[in-house]
Amino acid sequence: MSKEAFTTPELISAGRDEQVAISAPGRVALTYAGLRDLNERTRKAMRSAGLAQSDRVAIVLTNGPEMATAFVTIAGAAVTAPLNPAYKREEFAFYLEDLNAKALVVESGSDSPAVAAAESLGISVIGLRNDAARNAGDFDLDITADPAVGVADSLPNDSDIALILHTSGTTSRPKIVPLSHRNVCASAANIGTSLALVEDDICLNVMPLFHIHGLIAAVLSSLKAGAHIFCTSGFNALKFFSWMEEAKPTWYTAVPTMHQAILSRASRSLDVIEQVPLRLIRSSSSSLPPQVMSELEAAFSVPVIEAYGMTEAAHQMACNPMPPAARKPGTVGIAAGPEVRIMDEGGELLENGATGEIVIRGDNVTSGYENNPKANAENFTDGWFRTGDQGVIDDQGYVSITGRLKEIINRGGEKISPREVDEVLMDHPAVQQCVTFAMPHIKLGEEVAAAVVLREGEDADEAGIRSFTSEHLADFKVPRKVLILDEIPKGATGKLQRIGLAEKLGLA
Repeated sequence: MSKEAFTTPELISAGRDEQVAISAPGRVALTYAGLRDLNERTRKAMRSAGLAQSDRVAIVLTNGPEMATAFVTIAGAAVTAPLNPAYKREEFAFYLEDLNAKALVVESGSDSPAVAAAESLGISVIGLRNDAARNAGDFDLDITADPAVGVADSLPNDSDIALILHTSGTTSRPKIVPLSHRNVCASAANIGTSLALVEDDICLNVMPLFHIHGLIAAVLSSLKAGAHIFCTSGFNALKFFSWMEEAKPTWYTAVPTMHQAILSRASRSLDVIEQVPLRLIRSSSSSLPPQVMSELEAAFSVPVIEAYGMTEAAHQMACNPMPPAARKPGTVGIAAGPEVRIMDEGGELLENGATGEIVIRGDNVTSGYENNPKANAENFTDGWFRTGDQGVIDDQGYVSITGRLKEIINRGGEKISPREVDEVLMDHPAVQQCVTFAMPHIKLGEEVAAAVVLREGEDADEAGIRSFTSEHLADFKVPRKVLILDEIPKGATGKLQRIGLAEKLGLA
């Protein structure tokens, strides 16, 4: 059991010197001793360049070991702000200015549009140098020490900001979420406890590392346990099983769309599944259909642990427990770190069994959005953070999400949970993947629509799918439009997004 850690430098003190911390396909691994040395070098280099703990440093790197170690080590020297490498120049300019970034870290020689955006804003660009011959995750920063600007060396305290991320901003301007060292370290500890992580565990990371799920659930939780992360270049269903063979992981964490893609290739990789037995599979960031959970458990013969997370909670809020405790498909488990309650619109906490908004409070929860008093007034009530999710807690403490409040379909006054329709659609034998969403309607305001992807070799049409759902749902919940697609559009992190989908698919 690792000691309590409230800052990232304390967190990485857990692993034994010779224990592997970071590895990657075809690379020599980086030990905890190497990671701690890198942490010291990075902090001293940044201090020599005049970067203090409160300065914001944007990171634009491709997925892989250097992105993982850059996040962890730069957080010990400044405020990290990972950005999606796929952004265009205008997007980088917006985020860099909104963050008030003082520096941008990119790979040396990078032609990322982030560089031009930073230069146009007068933000210094720091090159990160590494090569395949070096240990995975090891790097040097292109910084020349300047006594004229250098600042005194110092370590962060638990109230200093470690990480800044923006919310997705699907319906409004993205909000800035500052997360302190205490927030991220508490969440890493909560995840480690939920999954019973130990130093012998190896996480196969396929999640993007500009997002809270990969940063905290894969990277920080593993480092907190003194365990090992195998950092891939990002999700690739074609490479997943060869990565399994090389990494010999004990677990991985992903979003439902990734699990479904892995399942589609599992039957061709039974030998790998048998030779590299996992201890568990984790799912988070969006609802895992119970049918997919069942198929994953059958394919890998391990428990699938569904968790509930969001950026404002430094990821994890609730989690289904490990065996022998009960996992309840269709729920996101029990409170797993912060307190979790249900609140009505007026701010009153409700008893178990009542439906309302899920609210949380705890060490992992942000203290508030930055420079946004309106959002803070709307989202915090008496110290509780309002998640925006509608749900219910049963008498055993298991949390069920009935829908995102903004995603509930209002069909002429009838409120419909898209997730309820999803679960019926997933029971159709030909349906591999689906997402139910609202489309505009002249008289009703909103109508129910669904996009589906069929299983390989299966056939179905819109009328047949609508007929199937009508056997299991009240008429007003049956999708009036069913689009059969080769692929459903996804967000940057691989999640299916209901908001805005009608417009993307030409239904608005």
